[in-house]
Amino acid sequence: MDVYSENILSGRSAFIAGGTSGINLGIAKRMAQLGARVAVAGRNPDKAAAAAAEIGEGALGRSCDVRDFDATRAVLEDVASAFGGLDIVISGAAGNFMAPAVGISANGFRTVVDIDLNGTFNVFRASYDLLNRPGASLIAITANQAVNATMMQAHACAAKAGINQLLRVLAMEWGPHGVRVNGISPGPIRGTEGMARLAPTDEAVAERAARVPLRRFGEAREVADSAVFLCTDAASYITGTILNCDGGAGLGDSSDKNLVA
Repeated sequence: MDVYSENILSGRSAFIAGGTSGINLGIAKRMAQLGARVAVAGRNPDKAAAAAAEIGEGALGRSCDVRDFDATRAVLEDVASAFGGLDIVISGAAGNFMAPAVGISANGFRTVVDIDLNGTFNVFRASYDLLNRPGASLIAITANQAVNATMMQAHACAAKAGINQLLRVLAMEWGPHGVRVNGISPGPIRGTEGMARLAPTDEAVAERAARVPLRRFGEAREVADSAVFLCTDAASYITGTILNCDGGAGLGDSSDKNLVA
């Protein structure tokens, strides 16, 4: 049974940066399924076109690098013109790899911050005057590393912490103009590129899942349904919030070895 009524997003338009794969593509598919007009953007034009075809009729695939404000703005203008404005904007482009701080070059650190944090600012700032207001919903995809210091993740921790504070400030500044700004912090999600890098073997997957209070990885559909919620009237009084869709992973290590009889 579907948790949402059919066409709950009918008449709304959504732009998803980083929407050509993984969690963000799952969000795009779900929003299209529920009636939204959807556009996805990624750096690779072939992947963008393939993602749009996978989403279905009427979906748009566009190519831009979110680190480039002017290119991002041009794509957003194109999509807003096609859709008659934007109701939903999701910033989900991200980069990550495992490395100790002494193993990260200045360029590697800068690249992750540039894609994640600067990219989120670029997507949101470039979309601002294209939004249908009041009622617009902006969502940043962040991560537990924003609040939980994680070894081998200095670059991602810094970038995601910046995203969390950025969306809070934007929620304060843009709320009076009818724009809500929230974030979703996914936990380990099955089948994503990020988890393939962070848990590359079956043993690593099992070990990581054993730390999660709900004892499993999440599904892209569960993150997508969280995003849909934040765009509906059910969330009309929610802004500046980070919604953890993580099975409790952000609370800490819940593996049996830490339990006291």
